[in-house]
Amino acid sequence: MPVSDLKTADPAIYAALENEAKRQNEGLELIASENFVSRPVLQAMGSTLTNKYAEGLPGKRYYGGCQFVDVAEDLARDRAKKLFKCDWVNVQPHSGASANAAVYLTLMNPGDSFLGLNLAHGGHLTHGSPVNFSGILYNPSYYGVEQDGPLAGRIDMDKVRDQALALRPKMISIGASAYSRDFDYAAFRAIADEVGAFLWMDMAHTAGLIAAGVLNDPLPHCHIVSTTTHKTLRGPRAGMLLIGKDGENTMGKIAPKSGRVKNWSELFDSSVFPGMQGGPLMHVIAAKAVAFGEALEDSFTTYSKQVVLNSKATAAAFVEKGYDVVSGGTDNHLALIDLRNKGITGKDAEIVLGSADITVNKNMVPYDTESPFVTSGIRIGSPAMTTRGLKEDDFRDIVDLIDRVLSDPQNDSVMSDVRGAIHEITARFPLYDFVIA
Repeated sequence: MPVSDLKTADPAIYAALENEAKRQNEGLELIASENFVSRPVLQAMGSTLTNKYAEGLPGKRYYGGCQFVDVAEDLARDRAKKLFKCDWVNVQPHSGASANAAVYLTLMNPGDSFLGLNLAHGGHLTHGSPVNFSGILYNPSYYGVEQDGPLAGRIDMDKVRDQALALRPKMISIGASAYSRDFDYAAFRAIADEVGAFLWMDMAHTAGLIAAGVLNDPLPHCHIVSTTTHKTLRGPRAGMLLIGKDGENTMGKIAPKSGRVKNWSELFDSSVFPGMQGGPLMHVIAAKAVAFGEALEDSFTTYSKQVVLNSKATAAAFVEKGYDVVSGGTDNHLALIDLRNKGITGKDAEIVLGSADITVNKNMVPYDTESPFVTSGIRIGSPAMTTRGLKEDDFRDIVDLIDRVLSDPQNDSVMSDVRGAIHEITARFPLYDFVIA
């Protein structure tokens, strides 16, 4: 094999990586589902473990030569169990959607009913959207947030109970991609028990904050928990499944079609492989192990607390400037901004802010009057820039800059001034000094 570095071997791809590194270094990353991994995580992702097939689990593989990837996966599993104080994990899902698909495959049959958070009210595509496998193969119903009153922008648990009693779903799902409040897992579990439903939490967005103890913990209450390993957890882009302490006993046992009784953890394992995917990505699993080790350090708890402080400061600053913040504030890492009183759509806001090197995403708001391709809102997240070291005052300054752009989106002079201010901020908080690990 010819020996060559990437820059020489494929200058076009190298240039794309170089430009992306420049974009990340110079701009403000405010997408709530994105974060910056450490150099050790990047190094593990780019390692020789990418060469290895390893179907099965450590100590029980279908290929030889797995003794060292077994070490990496065992480290990932052990660290995840310690981090989330749980009895069982599977670290092999390629993504959060893959992990979620394994949940459905284990607990549901095609056509079974479940109750999940409405995508238009902050839910996730894999929780029953009609264009997703979860809405195509299964029978979803939705709970949502209140439009007005004291619970505006929040979930009314009494209404969730009423829906569950009327529908008697096989499963109730929790979790969101644009809901800024914490969840009452004990209340959800009481409802699930009352109607005989499984309870599943998708903590993809908030896993890091949950691990650090700054948000409520779903593991003591939910039968199964899924997550991504990036976002607030600050690892590689991938997924994971978890069962809490004594979770096996709260779920009981079932007999699969083969007739052999298995524990729930074995069923979830088999739903991941061979049920949903083939060979695990061992280089990604090694990167997960590195990230979980980082999350076990005290500094990660400090970081997670700062994520929430920065998010709260952001939401409050938007409110002070007359923006409509859904639910009036936030408990977690994101704020959802309804722009309808500002006369600009989410799509246009995303474009004009991007021109100023501020990266946000357009987002549906509850009871939106625009299409999902246009939207009436933007979602603002604090995890990535908190990783870079920004604090509350910095986020208040960022809100000032966002407001300047959105208040006068056609003013090239304003755009130039704001872009310059952004570059001054990012220069004070350097990110990567390299293109690849």
